[in-house]
Amino acid sequence: MAKESTQYVCQGCGSASPRWLGRCPSCGGWNTLVEETVEKAPAKARERLGRGDAPGERGKPIAIDAVPEDGAARIPTGIAELDRVLGGGAVLGSVVLVGGDPGVGKSTLLLQALAGIAARGPSTLYASGEESVAQVALRARRLGVVGDGKALGEKLQIVGCSVIDEVERATRATKPVALVVDSVQVLRSNDLESAAGSVSQLREVTARLVELAKRERAAVFLVGHVTKDGALAGPKVLEHLVDVVLAFEGERGHAFRTLRAAKNRFGSATEVGVFEMSANGLAEVPNPSEIFLAERPAHAAGSVVAPVTPQTGGARAVLGEVQALVSIGGQGGVGRRVATGVDGTRLALILAVLERKVGVQLLGADVFANVAGGLSIDEPAIDLPLAIAVASAVRNRPCARNLVAFGEVGLAGEVRGVSRASTRLAEAASMGFSRAIAPRSTAERLSPSERSGVEVIPVRDVDEAVRIALEE
Repeated sequence: MAKESTQYVCQGCGSASPRWLGRCPSCGGWNTLVEETVEKAPAKARERLGRGDAPGERGKPIAIDAVPEDGAARIPTGIAELDRVLGGGAVLGSVVLVGGDPGVGKSTLLLQALAGIAARGPSTLYASGEESVAQVALRARRLGVVGDGKALGEKLQIVGCSVIDEVERATRATKPVALVVDSVQVLRSNDLESAAGSVSQLREVTARLVELAKRERAAVFLVGHVTKDGALAGPKVLEHLVDVVLAFEGERGHAFRTLRAAKNRFGSATEVGVFEMSANGLAEVPNPSEIFLAERPAHAAGSVVAPVTPQTGGARAVLGEVQALVSIGGQGGVGRRVATGVDGTRLALILAVLERKVGVQLLGADVFANVAGGLSIDEPAIDLPLAIAVASAVRNRPCARNLVAFGEVGLAGEVRGVSRASTRLAEAASMGFSRAIAPRSTAERLSPSERSGVEVIPVRDVDEAVRIALEE
């Protein structure tokens, strides 16, 4: 007979307390402790939560060179940008958690991925807990996944369920190679009395889905909700249980979306995929630099091209246009500082360095900074192009059309080195740029082959970089 007890569990970090507290002692969150009934399962039931690759392999040591090479076999999804971020495709037996804001396109992306897998022959399953089967089928027809001569037959099946037992039964019946659960926050286990989405439910449901993936050797994709701060909803243990954590992001009002890996046990966690939302679903953007620079004005002051990585951690370089506009009001005081796509604190730092080290007068001026195309850049390499763009706007002198710039700016006005310089130069060369302003420390480490035919101009400080960029 299972024993029951009551405890108060923090919905933010998952820590438990025997009594209610206004503030969680672990994460410091206010009013996050919720009363939950915890049922202590018998020993045999608890063994079910193990994470062996197969039922007969648990607890049995094996020589590492005796493990078969197909232990991490991959299946392509038919979406090159998604496969790139996953490391070459979805791994059989893995669990992938995809998080993002409401309406960003998580369900659309995974439905298109299932259709791409099913088109190659294997069976797939879409388990929907938030939408009805009819709603999912309507979206599939709108996206062109079915119809117009596309006959997937029974290779792509849909099931409506909100209980983990139903998902397990449907998976055992259909034997899919890929399973999508939309979403994990609405799924619940009847073994627990707490509401769906609570910490205990998320732990139990995710653990059973992980076991299901290992036992059935299916690639499982979980759709996860995010909080208003952009973090995945639920306890941090949710991210530890899964194999891959993907963040699907996009600015509201812009068609472009970026998919990046925050965790990947089967590949690099530094890849970034770019998509464009259209009426027919998500379309891949194999060359995002070409799109972001397509409408760049010719010979415009305050415009600089920067080879950057969208969101911190991306190994893929993208050419983005950094724009600056300076309006001299002449009323004195402190002007407005507005930043879009870059950190406002970094902008304030750059403006202070320009005033003290370069002699650019910005007192009382309104400064607006923007990264065109809806890109969001938070890496240090954006500092130097941002400084050059502001100086170009103040002095009304455009930069050369064939010039790019990248580098971190310190408080003393020095230009510091950044990583992945060869990748940035290769992307610049592919788009026809022939000159690059780079930190001296970075330029000295580059071999001729890593420069990709681009003339690298080394600089030590911001003043030197501005003079070269504006040809003063």
